[in-house]
Amino acid sequence: MYFVFWQKYNTIDPILAIASPDSEQRGPERMSDVAKKQHNSTPAPPPAPIALTIAGSDSSGGAGIQADLKTFAAFGVFGASAITAATAQNTATVSDVRVFDPDFVDAQIRACTQDLPIAAIKTGMLANAGVTRAVAAALANIRTPGGVPPVLVVDPVMIATSGASLLDRQAVTTLIEELMPLASLITPNLPEAAALTGCAPGTDAEKMGARLLDRGVRAVLIKGGHASGRTCRDLLLTQDVSTTFEWPRAAGEYHGTGCAYAAAIAALSARGLPLGAAVERAGTWLQQQIAAAFQPLHGRLRVLPFTRERDLNRK
Repeated sequence: MYFVFWQKYNTIDPILAIASPDSEQRGPERMSDVAKKQHNSTPAPPPAPIALTIAGSDSSGGAGIQADLKTFAAFGVFGASAITAATAQNTATVSDVRVFDPDFVDAQIRACTQDLPIAAIKTGMLANAGVTRAVAAALANIRTPGGVPPVLVVDPVMIATSGASLLDRQAVTTLIEELMPLASLITPNLPEAAALTGCAPGTDAEKMGARLLDRGVRAVLIKGGHASGRTCRDLLLTQDVSTTFEWPRAAGEYHGTGCAYAAAIAALSARGLPLGAAVERAGTWLQQQIAAAFQPLHGRLRVLPFTRERDLNRK
């Protein structure tokens, strides 16, 4: 019987090592010297790309931080997180919200970015102007190991699918003026696009997208889930290209689809895909999740299963 203390403490007692078969094979070399060599060796690179989500916590696990991290994992991406708020919610209602101090949100972001090579960042629920401003200030100075800003996908979470307001008016202004100019992509749904542009509900998606581009946004994906019709039409606009993605409209209502969609785009961007390809693959995966969603006990919103992308070995 051998007592392997080194597994717990990451050190090796040379006295205990004398009796081990491994020490006999190594001859005169002390086990402590071997451990020291291993400790001083060049660290291995991360086994997967790393993405950071900055969002609120959903206690029921179907949206927010929980949905983002599950989505990252579904695409083979290591997920880190900074939590802006904790919600008591399920698929029926948001019963309570506790927003964290902006300094604490900033500390979480810096703790992640100072130690991890972040390739992509996704933001979700930011709750108020103070948190939104802190997030924008922190993200303005973040760089990848290659010296360039990471891909930033901003999901302007303003209203929960259950109908609860998740962003106050002052925060909307801060989002537009301070965070959106940093974004590689913003992903509003139709009501959010109207709120961000000051357009009336029902305004043409192309018009709202063009107005957002005029404000300095590099790319916008306006999601058509709130429209009517047999298909769901998503519009991706950049300064140079307009691309339409059409998906069959599924019956029923679903929890966390906006979070999952934006997180999937961020994950695929972290894996190196260009924007158009990332949106197409993220949308295809989301359709798979919607088709497999399950019904909770009491709420009307179905919950996504967050299963792995079927063709994960593609780049």
